[in-house]
Amino acid sequence: MTQMPDVSHSTSGFSPAKPDPVFVARDNIGPFRSKRLIVVLIYLTLALAPGELGELTRALMTDAYVQVSSFVAATLLLFYGAERVFKFNIGDSLRKAKAAQVPMAALMGATPGCGGAVIVVAAYSSGNVSFGAVVAALTSTMGDAAFLLIATRPDAAMVVLPLGMVVGVATGYLVNTFVKDDFAADAKGSCELAPLIGRTRLKDYLYLVIAAPGLFFGISQLAQVDFAHYGDWPLYVGLAGTAVGLLMWSTSTLQAMTHSDDSPLTRLAEETSFISVWVIGAYLAYDYVVAFGGLDLQALFNSIGILLPLVGILIGFIPGCGPQVLVTTLYINGLVPFSALIGNAISNDGDALFPAIALNPKVAILATAYSAIPALVVGYGFYFFAPDFL
Repeated sequence: MTQMPDVSHSTSGFSPAKPDPVFVARDNIGPFRSKRLIVVLIYLTLALAPGELGELTRALMTDAYVQVSSFVAATLLLFYGAERVFKFNIGDSLRKAKAAQVPMAALMGATPGCGGAVIVVAAYSSGNVSFGAVVAALTSTMGDAAFLLIATRPDAAMVVLPLGMVVGVATGYLVNTFVKDDFAADAKGSCELAPLIGRTRLKDYLYLVIAAPGLFFGISQLAQVDFAHYGDWPLYVGLAGTAVGLLMWSTSTLQAMTHSDDSPLTRLAEETSFISVWVIGAYLAYDYVVAFGGLDLQALFNSIGILLPLVGILIGFIPGCGPQVLVTTLYINGLVPFSALIGNAISNDGDALFPAIALNPKVAILATAYSAIPALVVGYGFYFFAPDFL
């Protein structure tokens, strides 16, 4: 991957360096980074559009925030807060784990939500974990769909999550054994540009204040609580959180990941706002096709029979958690078999695929491709040998 001069990210082990002031000045429009400002203006235009387009966009931005961003923020705060309280570094811990690195990465990936897998991807970009550990984390993660499955079908969750972790560990070890990792240097080298932000900023506290009710609404939605009870508050919180995140991302000096010496609040705000931009894009792209292009996944699933596990796996390749939540919802409602659910759970990388694409596209593509193999084996194993399982 060609190293760009504005790439700035780190998780541990590198001394902070100041970004090139000449480059920053040329790339900025006032406090905004010019290319990022263009993206923000596009999102703003879509959100303010009249009629169905604007209404759908605002609803999708709200869903992206309460369904994904708030959960990512909570998970990152949990991990980074534990680092600060117990005075250990996750990246260093993974690096020193050696033979246990792969199962540790798989365990982090199996954690509900995408935060654990995001951290493993960031640790790889810092040179702290092997490529097999990344594959293990991405294979074992079910993303935010895990929250929905736990809330509605805990019996299925008790099978899917541990099984995904076991498959992730096996796949990670196989990848480390047979795949030569000759593409880590690009990601590792760029980490030396990571600046240290320093003390916690007012906007970091603001991000947390908005994320807290966002998480509440997200949990309520997973518990299938009728949002009508809350009036327009979910919309207000979702749009406010989205706006603060876009503002933070468009003015940030970071490309993606933060320095490990920054406060947990700064790290969750910066990294969640970065991920959220990609999540919003995925939500808009997918639902625009459904709303304006006539895509009907439910009808497709009902008509393809033996291809059901394969379709579940292919949907898993779509970045983000929205499509994966849909597959889980179809399973909960009895519209697809367990084989399609487990195939999707193994193949999908959740929101962790967004930073992977940004930090090292080659790694992201290969890791996703490798996860397809065990997804096919396990998915069709259940389809042929245990078709009525759960």
